[in-house]
Amino acid sequence: MAAVPQTVQDQGPFDEEVDLLVVGSGAGALTAAVVAANEGCKRVLVVEKSDQYGGTSAMSGGGIWIPNSHYARAQGAQDSAQEAFTYLKAVIGDEVSEARLRTYVEQAPEMLQYLARHTRVAFESVPYSDYYPEMPGGKEGHRTHQPLPVSAKHLKQHFLQLREPPPQVLVAGKLTMTMKEGRAFLTQAKGWMFTAVMMALRYYLDIPGRLQGKRSRRLTMGNALIGRLRWTMLDKGIELWLNSPLESLIEDRGVVLGAVVKKDGKTLRIRARKGVVIGAGGFEHNLEMRQQYLPKPTNPDWSGSQTNNTGDGIRAAMHIGAQTDLMEHAWWAPSVKIPKWDRPYVIFAERSLPGLVIVNQAGKRFQNEAAPYLESGQAFYTQNSAEASTFPSYVVFDATFRKKFPFGPIPPGYSMPDSRIAKRVWDVLVKADSIEALAKKIGVDANGLQDTVRKNNEYARTGKDPEFQRGESYYDRYYGDARTAPNPCIAPIAEAPFYALPIHPGDIGTKGGVLTDVNGCAVDQAGEVIPGLYVIGNSAASVMGSKYPGAGATLGPAMTFGYLAARHAARQQDVALISRTHSQTAEPAKRAVQA
Repeated sequence: MAAVPQTVQDQGPFDEEVDLLVVGSGAGALTAAVVAANEGCKRVLVVEKSDQYGGTSAMSGGGIWIPNSHYARAQGAQDSAQEAFTYLKAVIGDEVSEARLRTYVEQAPEMLQYLARHTRVAFESVPYSDYYPEMPGGKEGHRTHQPLPVSAKHLKQHFLQLREPPPQVLVAGKLTMTMKEGRAFLTQAKGWMFTAVMMALRYYLDIPGRLQGKRSRRLTMGNALIGRLRWTMLDKGIELWLNSPLESLIEDRGVVLGAVVKKDGKTLRIRARKGVVIGAGGFEHNLEMRQQYLPKPTNPDWSGSQTNNTGDGIRAAMHIGAQTDLMEHAWWAPSVKIPKWDRPYVIFAERSLPGLVIVNQAGKRFQNEAAPYLESGQAFYTQNSAEASTFPSYVVFDATFRKKFPFGPIPPGYSMPDSRIAKRVWDVLVKADSIEALAKKIGVDANGLQDTVRKNNEYARTGKDPEFQRGESYYDRYYGDARTAPNPCIAPIAEAPFYALPIHPGDIGTKGGVLTDVNGCAVDQAGEVIPGLYVIGNSAASVMGSKYPGAGATLGPAMTFGYLAARHAARQQDVALISRTHSQTAEPAKRAVQA
């Protein structure tokens, strides 16, 4: 193997020199930055492609899936790393090496405690069910954690550059809510009106905030997580460059020495003494990559992630020989696209509410509507056929549902949604006085739809769904309506007028990316570590394989492997002096062979 250059002069002059260069500004990337600074890296630089920081993490619910945490134990939850490993192994199977799975369940709670001790980041565990609680090792709560709300005043002028939350995690387009508040509001659980009033009072009584503008200074969900990480960066003096996309990695004979970044239009060569961490998201908004890797049909317009995720980091790593995995998979989630709106509404939980069905072009159900959103989105592909196309499918509900519950861009009752999209909703929401008329308007088989509604109404009476077992899982019922019996996820579709809304197999990001070892180090085609290169989050092949074990199974691994990558990098000498040898940790990175 070729020797590593002893000096960096062989690569030409550098414009900047840092200890650690972090590409991207989502939760995983910013975790890596603050941990590296805390571990002794003197200069840590974060570069972000867009003019806002936070990535898709800022737009998310902010939940992280962490088993056996100190937060959960403080609430009396019983869990262990072994139970979590058993659960992940049962759900994921052999798609990911056991070494990476064990690393995650053992190091994730350590990461969470580290952040609690050394940063402004704070969480609480919530009684949110695993997505497959009936599987061995599954739990009905307290593995998902939500970030505690925080005031944007701590970010000072940097608040204006924090990526805004999407409308689907806001009430009336402006009121922020926690996961707990969102569940109460969605399901109209006891006390939900009081919750709504308190949310409004907090917003309107923030006089300094209202003088500044419409945006709420009470940061919750993904904005709270990114806000807390950014607050910590300000404490530690960590630099953040916006409008600074990655152009390429600087590599010499198998070692990554830094990266080429374009800052405000100027090309800069940045030397990274201890390494480069890529946490720049997936490729879901790159049509060419979607067409190459993902199942068809595919469309970036169905993706609910932020639009700058075009696979830049993945492609840069592939260019220098990094190995990839799981490229055909995404974090699927059904979505509703509103014309001329910049992103779709991702339908996470509303599908569990009683009084709706999702049907294909034959007017037939093809999934458990209340299933976890990855499975729901995946079903569009697995159940598609020439005789019964699922592109598009339709959510069908009646006047009772319309009055009681929200769905995507449509709020409960007959009030109109956020004024920015109010008129556009009616471009896709179809209304009719009968099921037959509705079927004709949306172009699905009328006999099929009438039969589906008849069966649904029978299932509502018996409480049993023999076709898809809707409402049988504890997870299904988590977002169901407790007032509806005998099954909180099924109610009759009987009161005119009737409605239909087109729905597509959307996503919140891609799962495939660079294959890494247990420290987040990228590996090459031979399974050997590429010195100086770490890849995390959706830029890396997911440790969750093709599955989605629980809420926060995207951000939890991103932050955990960001933590591990930063600690590993902080211990390294100058990467230019490292001889490239076979890594002792490379072997566990190799994908397990299917039985």
